Amino acid sequence: MEDTPNKPDETPRDYKIMALLLQSHGIEDCDPGVINQLLEFSHRYTVDVLQDALVYAEHAKKSDIDLEDVRLAIQGRVNYSFTSPPEKEFLLELAEERNKHPLPLIPEKYGVRLPPEKYTLTGVNFHIVPEQRTQSSGASGSKPATGNAGTNAP
Repeated sequence: MEDTPNKPDETPRDYKIMALLLQSHGIEDCDPGVINQLLEFSHRYTVDVLQDALVYAEHAKKSDIDLEDVRLAIQGRVNYSFTSPPEKEFLLELAEERNKHPLPLIPEKYGVRLPPEKYTLTGVNFHIVPEQRTQSSGASGSKPATGNAGTNAP
């Protein structure tokens, strides 16, 4: 694992500790950006937990944060930040429901099969000339709003 962002003597202590944590979990080689991302996540999580703990301590009219405030803040974060995946039985039911319907048959034509243009990223999804709206009888004689306020667009 490359454990130096620049030079060995300039490697931050937190970077080395994160690299050692990854190695202790069997990750021998990874991109240096992964370690930086993990450091960013752990810093942000720690700051958020301590800010929540400070709010809890202030609510309890305490001058300092204690262990119970931190525990409560961590429990609050776990309840809404981290979610568990759906149960296996639920996923199997969804897969069974989805797989009840057969896939459509592939047409017998040659060449590259592309989806219809409206489903592609390169398809035209705008109109250069906006469609003219027809005015119903009894409506005012003004033109419909076009979004170009203050201009004399046709």
